[in-house]
Amino acid sequence: MKLAINPPPPFDFDLSAKVFSDGDKQIRRYENGKYWRVIRVNNKLVLIIIKALGNVDEPRLLVELKSNEEISNSDKKMVEEIIFSLFNLKFDLMLFYEDLKNDKIISRLAQKLRGLKSPTTPTVFEALISSLVEQQISLNAAYSIERKMTKAFGDVLRIDDKVYYAFPTPQKLASVSIEQLRRCGLSLKKSEYIKGVSKSIIEGKLNLEEFKNYDIKEITEELCKIRGIGVWTAELTMVRGMHKLEAMPADDIGLRRCISHYYCNDEKISRDEARRIAGKWGKWKSLAGFYLIMAEKLGLEK
Repeated sequence: MKLAINPPPPFDFDLSAKVFSDGDKQIRRYENGKYWRVIRVNNKLVLIIIKALGNVDEPRLLVELKSNEEISNSDKKMVEEIIFSLFNLKFDLMLFYEDLKNDKIISRLAQKLRGLKSPTTPTVFEALISSLVEQQISLNAAYSIERKMTKAFGDVLRIDDKVYYAFPTPQKLASVSIEQLRRCGLSLKKSEYIKGVSKSIIEGKLNLEEFKNYDIKEITEELCKIRGIGVWTAELTMVRGMHKLEAMPADDIGLRRCISHYYCNDEKISRDEARRIAGKWGKWKSLAGFYLIMAEKLGLEK
């Protein structure tokens, strides 16, 4: 089954999906103009394969859906909603460009990265678990752990003689042992944090999706009540899982490095200095930060 989507312009699918170029082919990846991953749709596993047919000013996406179960019209509609959420297709980038037109660095990078949108995870749970994993370790180490977790505990979809994995559910992560989690490379404490969050969700004590309706102060306060979650983890979860563009994880070393490169001649800066600079971006902090990260990744000069 195929699905055609016409997002509002400007939108550059290649740029927006490029962040997944190093992803695992069995989990989530962008390669040769195609992005794919497994999503859950009405309790069904569906492999989505997305490619762009249009251009930045007339964007058009073609989505191929594959599943071992019949895909209904209701499923198809939900897939479209998920894809709109994954790449924040309804968001009008022109508002961001207009508001930051006086920031010479962001404005110049925006011209080179026109149509770039920051992706979001399908669920807040996925964003939170990934943020917990990434606490105080390198991204390469974190990605390795996340891959092992997904392949160990994620549901499996076999399509066209290939195996794909969906991100683990709260039910699954709550049911596995601490030792099983530690075999993926997690520390004892992180294993306990992940089981604790997962257990709270399945017991009905925690509804992460509801947090999308809160402001960032409320979200930070509520998330920081949970064992293992501090401000950095809460901010990263908001950015990745809720598209809260005004949030910014200033403790993130990679983000601080990018801010320093483009604004401070590569001099080491503190989180307070990073927040001071980001304060000029108003309600667009995380999106401006994403533009800096992608600009560095692509080797763009200011």
